[in-house]
Amino acid sequence: MNGLLDGLAWLFDGDNWSGPTGVGTRLVEHVWISGVSVLLACLVALPIGLWLGHLGRGGTLAINISNIGRAVPTFAILAMLYMTPLGLSNWTTIIALVLFGIPPILTNAYVGMREVDRDAVEAARGMGMSGTQLLRGVELPLAVPLIMGGIRLATVQIVATATLAAVISGPGLGRIITSGFGRQDTPQIIGGAIIVGLLALSVEGMMAWLQRAVDPMRRARRRRSRPDRDRGMPLVQDEVVSGA
Repeated sequence: MNGLLDGLAWLFDGDNWSGPTGVGTRLVEHVWISGVSVLLACLVALPIGLWLGHLGRGGTLAINISNIGRAVPTFAILAMLYMTPLGLSNWTTIIALVLFGIPPILTNAYVGMREVDRDAVEAARGMGMSGTQLLRGVELPLAVPLIMGGIRLATVQIVATATLAAVISGPGLGRIITSGFGRQDTPQIIGGAIIVGLLALSVEGMMAWLQRAVDPMRRARRRRSRPDRDRGMPLVQDEVVSGA
């Protein structure tokens, strides 16, 4: 318990938030590295998963290939990329995190497209929709919950795993923890771990909200269940007038 209180005391010390190695700078670095990695992972995995799910062919092979990234530890990928000309650059960390984030996004995009109601798909085809119209107008809206679930999972994993970048002197909040280990500063280690955990929980909450907010089917259900206020208001006014 004393260790936790010491960590919180270190975290709330304003001096630890200022300067080029302060918590504020490291937090911005961490968010930037994580955001770029998620964006690139989506740009790579989403088009492949959506298109293969739409075609219904080649998805299993693509998923198995992408899952190799799950089998190889991120630390090993960082070490291998460190030996390349990239060295200690930010791109070493970003590429490793992108490879880590692709599998859940690709898998959920493909599965989401394949689990769309086939009757709805056939009905759309019967209405004369082209392949692109079918993808954009029917399959994609119905697959959004699973697609966003994959992005949500990848985002939280990337935010948490980005801490490992400090092993190769990369940017982010992990530098606070490794610096604490180097100086045997237990409050700093605990304080760094606390802020990483809080950031991951905050991102999880934000992504959970976003997953619900962008679901078109959920919005449609809410509109259908919303009471018709426009019809209710005149009735109330009539009652007030008659009572007067």
